[in-house]
Amino acid sequence: MPTVVMTGGTSGLGEVAAGRIAASGATLLLGARSAGANGLDVLPLDLARLDSVRSFAEAVGDRLGDTPVDVLVLNAGLSFHSVDQRTPDGLETTFAVNHLSQYLLLRLLLPRLAHGARVIITSSSTHDPELAGILPAPRHADAKLLAHPELDPDLDESPRKAGGHAYTSSKLCNVLTARALAAQPLAAERALSVIAYDPGATPGTGLSRNFSPAIRLVWALLGSPLGRLVPRYSSRAQAGGTLADLALGIVRPPADQGYASLVKGRLTWPRPSALARDPRAADALWHDSAALAGLT
Repeated sequence: MPTVVMTGGTSGLGEVAAGRIAASGATLLLGARSAGANGLDVLPLDLARLDSVRSFAEAVGDRLGDTPVDVLVLNAGLSFHSVDQRTPDGLETTFAVNHLSQYLLLRLLLPRLAHGARVIITSSSTHDPELAGILPAPRHADAKLLAHPELDPDLDESPRKAGGHAYTSSKLCNVLTARALAAQPLAAERALSVIAYDPGATPGTGLSRNFSPAIRLVWALLGSPLGRLVPRYSSRAQAGGTLADLALGIVRPPADQGYASLVKGRLTWPRPSALARDPRAADALWHDSAALAGLT
């Protein structure tokens, strides 16, 4: 049975996926800030702290010894309605949690990935200007400006719009990271399967936990059977179950496809946005993120 390392497995669609993965008999190691994830094996991980990411990677190594990692699921994410929050490392929190810390974990665990390992990074259709919906579409994936938005000359004056941009930009970073990894020589050498997964809009998850009570209420109601009436929406069970199927290899990508999008419970394999397909943007993000994370 495979050995799976996962972030974002204690709530929302990730909790569903983690339960399915564990029930399959796989060895599952979850990274989370607190234990108590339905009796699953949880190691301490705070994605708002880069030192915590390094400690988690070391703990994974200590726990597994010489056993390789067959599946790495980078699923954690959050959203704020401004860009005022900063991590202890001085980085904008949405960018740090949704992209940089998970990028760092990916880089630290790369040497442990088995031949033929699967890497799934949860993204969002909001990375695409044509599908961003009510959220502002990302303007760029400049890691330095996203980490320090106060340096961005085009930063939105509206705090809510700036927060929306931070979220959609972080989702663009997720797709670019998956594509950058797939382009690395190591990916070919080890026959890695790399997928950026868009679970679709999935109400009833914890993504809105930092929003106002009114927005949280609406999000929760849409997570009820009412959400079935809304185009593109997926249930937690559908989104989490599909993530588990991708992680366990029950569903495999078609040849040369690395972006999966769940639309009302049906998995599709569309092209990501034009910017997400730009190899220069992917390469720049890969290297700039390494510098921000303290990697050589």
